[in-house]
Amino acid sequence: MDLNTIWFILIGVLFAGYAILDGFDLGVGTLHLFVKNDSHRRIFLNSIGPVWDGNEVWLITGGGALFAAFPEVYATVFSGFYIALFLLLVVLVFRAIAIEFRSKRESPRWRQNWDIAFSLSSYLIALLLGVAMGNIILGIPLNQFHEFTGNFWTLISPYTVLTGITTVALFMMHGAIYLAMKTEGELQAKVQQWVNNTIIFFVICYVSTTMVTLIYVPHMTNHFKDYPILFLVPLLNMLAIANIPREIHHKRYGWAFISSCASIAFLLALFAIGIFPNIVPSSPNPEYSLNIYNAASSQKTLTIMLIIAIIGVPFVLAYTAGIYWVFRGKVKQEDLSY
Repeated sequence: MDLNTIWFILIGVLFAGYAILDGFDLGVGTLHLFVKNDSHRRIFLNSIGPVWDGNEVWLITGGGALFAAFPEVYATVFSGFYIALFLLLVVLVFRAIAIEFRSKRESPRWRQNWDIAFSLSSYLIALLLGVAMGNIILGIPLNQFHEFTGNFWTLISPYTVLTGITTVALFMMHGAIYLAMKTEGELQAKVQQWVNNTIIFFVICYVSTTMVTLIYVPHMTNHFKDYPILFLVPLLNMLAIANIPREIHHKRYGWAFISSCASIAFLLALFAIGIFPNIVPSSPNPEYSLNIYNAASSQKTLTIMLIIAIIGVPFVLAYTAGIYWVFRGKVKQEDLSY
């Protein structure tokens, strides 16, 4: 395995970490308006309060690694997707403001407005991330200089909207399972009903997206045909998804959450296998695609970065594990809570 492939995998792991960790707090945001009680909404916010900002570190780390390892990909994506990425950045900032400002005043109208802002921004972030993945699967118009030749509306199509909605459904399920794990009593019983509904919503979206992909984007299955051992990935993905309702039924919410994390990891593995060795496929001119070789930094740069990653990533993992260990257990509402 060469350095280019190693960095493709490492960046994939970083973005998978972001999807798993920030996915559940985005999911909590999408469910935030489903409860009307102010106390319950504060419990929702407190369930993610100690960890949501740390979760976004994985997105920053992944973006930084992408810039250093595959600078041409970074340049093409950030220039071509400028409006979409700027919108994503604005919504991320606005969501953070909503979390911090929401409980600063006792006014019901003040809190309601920030609740709406928090929930809508969570939906938008999940949708935009899904639309971005849909565009990578389909391919985007690039010229021989690897410059994006489309516009913002080029990125919007029935398929990319479908992948966006599927991502929203996935994060809703992930967030509902997390809330079931962190709440108790009457609120937990209510959340458990949501878990079952979000599982149904996600499975419908997942099956629909899979069927459309197999029919209209058949190149995503090429590696599975060439290397049958890779069929273990979709098999494990289906088993992880199928295990979620089983664990919920037995009220083993922690194991259900682990299964949900595994399903996200396997879904992203399917995505990575499908596009490899491309990072930004070009359509309708595949010869202009950006891949792990024509978009990479020098071998010396990749080597130095790998050494830094081997030293630095354990610190990120230790920090993340420490935060979740400290704030484990059920959420309690206190005077200093959100």
